[in-house]
Amino acid sequence: MVKLRCTACQRTYALETRKWRCECGGTFELDGAIPFSLEGIQSSVTTMWRYRAMLPLSEGAEPVSLGEGLTPLLPVRLYGSQVLCKLEFLAPSGSFKDRGTSVLVSLLAAMGVNEVVEDSSGNAAASLAAYCARAGIDARIFVPAHASAAKLAQIAVYGATVVPVEGPRENSALAAQEAAETSYYASHNYNPLFLEGTKTFAYEAWEQLGRSAPDNVILPLGNGSLLMGTYRGFKDLHAAGLVDRLPKLYAVQAAACAPFYDAFRRGLDDPQPVTPQETIAEGICIARPSRGGAVLNAIRATDGAVVVVDDAEIRSARAVLARAGLYVEPTSATVAAAMVKLNKVIDPQQTTVVALTGSGLKSV
Repeated sequence: MVKLRCTACQRTYALETRKWRCECGGTFELDGAIPFSLEGIQSSVTTMWRYRAMLPLSEGAEPVSLGEGLTPLLPVRLYGSQVLCKLEFLAPSGSFKDRGTSVLVSLLAAMGVNEVVEDSSGNAAASLAAYCARAGIDARIFVPAHASAAKLAQIAVYGATVVPVEGPRENSALAAQEAAETSYYASHNYNPLFLEGTKTFAYEAWEQLGRSAPDNVILPLGNGSLLMGTYRGFKDLHAAGLVDRLPKLYAVQAAACAPFYDAFRRGLDDPQPVTPQETIAEGICIARPSRGGAVLNAIRATDGAVVVVDDAEIRSARAVLARAGLYVEPTSATVAAAMVKLNKVIDPQQTTVVALTGSGLKSV
């Protein structure tokens, strides 16, 4: 039986608990995750729910889906290197967050939850608002007051209540956690069900590559939900004997807010809180990551690294992607900017997957 386990005290809770963290203050992990099996793939299903057998949703529950997943893996030449861009910005709400949100909201609908709160700089909130609208669940979203106007408009159009919070990104998280005393906290940062959805990124890339693992995966890094999902997805495939190695994970941070880069460079076990500066890559401007130690462990376990890029490099890379027909938001363009530096590290003959995570329409 799949349960939730506290990473601090090891206490377990039912998957359907209304708590968002352990009573000791620790974060939850999934306990008793479902192993990957070839027989579990529903090849006729053209969404990420083709992997339903590997996702923790009871047999009788109906998935809340908007057609997420199975995003294209497109060959693109970037800065002299041939890479494969996974077009996550083509997701229903315009970002990879739909993978995690679909699994999370599916469980909430099965539990009978009728109201949720969340905090986000934009993409996670827009995704949650969309899927809650689909499920008939009321959503109240706490957002930084300085967040992208296009993202705030997208959240509101789904019918969610938008609550702007002044100050740094962390203030909106604190406001949401306070509201969670009376509502379900559908946090993409704390709820491990979200990571179960992002694991499908790895499953899909494996299928699209002829059931093999790439050599490298390059992803933007804020809190790390896509990186952790990718790591765990390839670990599932490795445990099932379907790949013989894990791809190296290269995480990209904005120079204005780079706690992981600093911790990786200094050999720390956990990232230390930083004071963020303004950056156009607002989606990864996370000064206090919630699963910092786990993210660093994943990067190091794959012999990957953390790369930092500044706003000028991000703007330039966004233009390069646009001229290749790929219109992404600045946060997504960080991975292309990182290619300039990783060209010295990654063998151009290797297979490299680059995650383009959010649509440019969110930041016009």
